[in-house]
Formats: sequence, C-alpha cells, structure tokens
Amino acid sequence: MSPYDTILRDHVALVARAADFAARRHADQRRKGAAREPYVNHLAEVAALLADTVDAPNAWLVAAGWLHDTIEDTGTTHDELTGLFGSVVADLVAEVTDDKSLPKAERKRLQVERAPHKSPDAKAIKIADKISNLRSLVASPPDDWDRTRLLDYVTWAESVVAGCRGTNTALESIFDQSADAARRVV
Repeated sequence: MSPYDTILRDHVALVARAADFAARRHADQRRKGAAREPYVNHLAEVAALLADTVDAPNAWLVAAGWLHDTIEDTGTTHDELTGLFGSVVADLVAEVTDDKSLPKAERKRLQVERAPHKSPDAKAIKIADKISNLRSLVASPPDDWDRTRLLDYVTWAESVVAGCRGTNTALESIFDQSADAARRVV
C-alpha cells in the first residue's frame, strides 16, 4: 500500500467512525418537525453538504460535520472526541457548540455575535447546519410553530450566516436558495 493509499484509507476511516459514533449517540433523537425524522438524517445532510462544497477534500471537516451536535446534545465531552478523533475534529466541534446552560435567546444572540470570529471550517459547519434546518422547516415544520416563528427562524439563520460569509461560496449559494425557498413556503 502506498503512503497516499494509507492516508486516504485513514481519512475515509475517520469519516466512517465519526458517522457511526454520531449515529449511536443520537440514536434516540428525532427532529422537531411533524415528520419526526431521525436526527441522524440532519447530521448526514450537514456532512454531505460539507463534503460536496469544499474546494479540497477535508476529512476532519466532514467528520466534524457528523459530530457537530454531540457535545451540545448528547453529553459527549471534548476530551472524548479528542481521544477518538483527534484535536482538530474535537476543537472544531467545540467551536460550533452552544453553551446549553445559557437561555435559548442568549445562545441565539451569541451565535450571531460570534459567527464572524469563527474559523473558516466552523463557519462552513454553521452554514451547512442552517441549510439543513431550513430545509427541514420547509419539508416538515414543527406542528407548534406558526408562520411568525418560522419567519423569525429564517431571519435569525440569515443573521448567523451573514457573519459566516466569505469562506465557501457554494454553501452560501445553497443557503441563499434554501432561505428563499423557506420564505416562499412559509
């Protein structure tokens, strides 16, 4: 096996292990929408968006896309991710993790405020996450969300993404299309 083949194998294995870990940690979670789709579908969509839009293959970014909600939503620790996936992936996941001890309104405000200061890879994850969330709202809005709440989410997502622009034009274009579609449907 050539050195290139070894590196490629290691990168593919990293992404596969991240997908498996994320699926297991989020196994009992469902999206908020009326369809209650498995949460892992969101993680897969975020990872696929990242894989499809990067200029050069980036296994660490795609792995972090799979894992982006594990610290926030499953009790997984940064140290655990470091041990399993390395510091690059763990640090990236930590960078996009909200502090769940804060009230929701404060977490949302901080996402907008901090977005411009994120690393390019963290910005890409944020954009991909918002694309997936908007698509989900269009396909299967939560039963208890009225039109105003849906539009407020779109506006807030646009504010977060505004601070992430300039790092991945393909993702930004997909986000713009998704936001436009959400506004038309809502």
